Amino acid sequence: MPPRLQPVEAQPLPLDLARLLHRLRLRYVRQAGPAILARARDEGWDHTHLLKVLFAEEAAGRDHSTREMHRKAARLPSGKTFDAWEPKASAIPGDAQWALRTLDWIGRAENLVLVGPSGTGKSHFAEAIAHAAIDRDLRVSWFSLESLTATIARSRIDATTGKVVERIVRSELIIVDDIGLLPAGADEAEALYRLVDAAYEKRSLIMTSNLHPARFDSIFPKGLATAAVDRLLHHAHVIVTEGRSHRLTEALDGRGVFSLDTREE
Repeated sequence: MPPRLQPVEAQPLPLDLARLLHRLRLRYVRQAGPAILARARDEGWDHTHLLKVLFAEEAAGRDHSTREMHRKAARLPSGKTFDAWEPKASAIPGDAQWALRTLDWIGRAENLVLVGPSGTGKSHFAEAIAHAAIDRDLRVSWFSLESLTATIARSRIDATTGKVVERIVRSELIIVDDIGLLPAGADEAEALYRLVDAAYEKRSLIMTSNLHPARFDSIFPKGLATAAVDRLLHHAHVIVTEGRSHRLTEALDGRGVFSLDTREE
């Protein structure tokens, strides 16, 4: 049996090759090139396989970079994903959870409305869906009702409201969180209506609220509320979350903070 060859150590790329890769903006080939070339020599890859691995590395690096750029642009609030989600503890029916996690409904430009008391997992589920959508190369935008209203209000100063709304609905998924938690009026109603109208049958919306949309006219002017809700609910999955606040439950169980007792056992 012939002696086993020792692995070849990765050598730095020749300076002229590194410069050429930099010029061609092949950042990830330049970063991973030394290790890939060493492995290619060690395992006797042919040129076709080597090129395939190098360009796959570049494509994977660019895809990851794009997703992280989209994640940052989405302005998601807390980094909550499905890794920390407890399906059995949620008031959202299990079948509905899994169907929504496929994201097929986003491709159909359907909406999701999560209704229930504070602390029942609405925002966590919405943000986890947002992260999953970004991982599928979809663009996402996250707003509170207040930040959406402020965005629309700023656009009135230079008469760019139409362009601003158009830019928002370039995202395949737009989330408006915690509607009804704070007082709202005509400005909030206008902002919500403009978004819902622009997204209607083109983009998917997720809205979380402690109020069912049928009661939005109790916080918004009736005319705008009716028009917005009509479009929002036409192609919407409405899920009501019930039960005690997860945050309150953890607090009452003593799981909301770390122990202050630092004494050694």
